[in-house]
Amino acid sequence: MKSIIYVKSANQVVTVKGASHLPKRGREMSELDIIENGSVILVDNLIAFAGTDEEAAKYLDTVTGPVTTIDAAGKVVTPGLVDPHTHLVFAGSREKEFEMRLQGIKYIDILKQGGGILSSTKSTREATLEQLVEQSYARLNRLLQHGVTTVEAKSGYGLTVEDELKQLRAARKLNELHPVDLVSTFMGAHAVPVEYKENPDAFVSLITDEMIPLVARESLAEFCDVFCEDGVFTVEQSERILETGKRYGLKPKIHADEIVYTGGAELAVKVGAVSAEHLLQASDEGIRQLAGSQTIAVLLPATAFFLMEQPARARTMIEEGVAVALSTDCNPGSSPTQSMPFVMNAACITMRMTPAEVLAAATINAAHAIGRADQIGSIEVGKKADIVLFNASNYQMLQYNFAVNLVDTVIKNGVVAVKEGVLLGKKAASG
Repeated sequence: MKSIIYVKSANQVVTVKGASHLPKRGREMSELDIIENGSVILVDNLIAFAGTDEEAAKYLDTVTGPVTTIDAAGKVVTPGLVDPHTHLVFAGSREKEFEMRLQGIKYIDILKQGGGILSSTKSTREATLEQLVEQSYARLNRLLQHGVTTVEAKSGYGLTVEDELKQLRAARKLNELHPVDLVSTFMGAHAVPVEYKENPDAFVSLITDEMIPLVARESLAEFCDVFCEDGVFTVEQSERILETGKRYGLKPKIHADEIVYTGGAELAVKVGAVSAEHLLQASDEGIRQLAGSQTIAVLLPATAFFLMEQPARARTMIEEGVAVALSTDCNPGSSPTQSMPFVMNAACITMRMTPAEVLAAATINAAHAIGRADQIGSIEVGKKADIVLFNASNYQMLQYNFAVNLVDTVIKNGVVAVKEGVLLGKKAASG
């Protein structure tokens, strides 16, 4: 028997439709295709209808089987939020580094002293796969409660063959256990571990000759990412890693121009990266090249906020025609948040993005950044039944109410996973 959910009488159904083949750019990012007094009908795990209440009543006459009705009066309905850049799977925390940065010590200097990513590496290496799953499951719960239905998860806190595989296996287990869909990215090139400090090229060889082939053999990741940054991986090393990943079927992503300008945005275009991420220090030329490419710019305003740095130049990018997406960058050091609504608000306040642009960036463009725009990111017939009901009368209120979670209901794959802000079903990992 079919499962039918009828979400009716919403103040606004924000469909964000029409960009499943190509991401939204420029003025398109403000075109949300809003249905006033709208309804959405979900049949099993797919969206079957989106339109006015009157049209929905006619559609229901053609459907057989029991219908579960959800009254969305006074609410806004959006696609499930997509978080396309996280370091979800890790152990430990780094609150002491927060205090160090408040005292003026720069993030890159903390890394050079053995802190930062290397600190999380130590904790993650010591954790069992089961411990990684349990700790990360709790973070996924919080993401879900904040309206996120699909998450990208990078490795990069293992930095050995065994521990990188452990992280990716934990992500695969989480994808099996949790309602939220996980898309995995191999990022063994997240930092140079202490044992290779004097010979970073040897570590690059370990990544290209051993890690990438094993990741591909086990089908543990879809993407390959690299931290192209001063003191981490050079442009040449980054290109070598990403090109190797491509040969093994791993699509390239790149942490580009975050701390200092390195030419990472230009490299992203050169290698045909699906996304270039961070981009705080991207050059005018890098932005121009991104605008002429298919590479998505994934911007992370919460990271810039937490590091007390100037954010990426979102306005310039949008005006130049770059396809912009947003993400939490959920990680233990530079963005320990699981709140996409906060990220969306920060994008408005710190990067001057409009509420409409932000919603497009957190849904359909974010879906493009992980190769899922044909399945998620908009409310269109045939896509996954991933939608969110917010306690707001219009979509602008989602960004106006900062540091407030307005999520009322989350429906994931046609199943109500959050109701009145409360998680339903299993709350913690088992097995």
